[in-house]
Amino acid sequence: MLISAIILSGGRATRMNGVDKGLVLLRQKPLIAHVIARLTPQVSEILINANREIAQYKTFCLPVLQDEQADFIGPLAGFSLGLKYCKHDYLLTVPCDSPLLPRDLAQRLMTSLLEHNAEIAVASSDGNTHPVFCLCKKSVLASLTDYIVQGERRVSAWQKSQCYIEVDFSDCSEAFVNLNTLEDLTALEAKLVS
Repeated sequence: MLISAIILSGGRATRMNGVDKGLVLLRQKPLIAHVIARLTPQVSEILINANREIAQYKTFCLPVLQDEQADFIGPLAGFSLGLKYCKHDYLLTVPCDSPLLPRDLAQRLMTSLLEHNAEIAVASSDGNTHPVFCLCKKSVLASLTDYIVQGERRVSAWQKSQCYIEVDFSDCSEAFVNLNTLEDLTALEAKLVS
């Protein structure tokens, strides 16, 4: 099954001392490099959504797409870009700051999506939903475009307005640790060394 992916790295970097999150180093490699390494065996196309440090993101030799909306609208801008420009009928979305994302994320989401004849499959673990870890059919683009035009911004509310399924990843919930601060990064680095 052919799947495209978009890595969401379009945030404002307010919690990482102004450094673009995807470019923060973990074990001498930018966070986004860890995410790319995890995604590459799972999908046939990877896109990056970034709004700053474009030249640095281009060094990964992947298409870099900037938000098309003038005001920063959050992750839905990346979802929209991915759905608009992906080559395949299915789009996997992941954040740039989750270097331990599951190695079978795409396969498990796809299996559930097809089994339940859903349009959107979202990862969850230990009772928490992870809306930006999502597989969706390209056909949801029109509804997302309408949602954004109406001024709506909540990822989860839009997802749940579609034919939606959650997929339990409680067996690997640590995979969804995202790094919002430099303290989070230091803690993960220490954990990986031990």
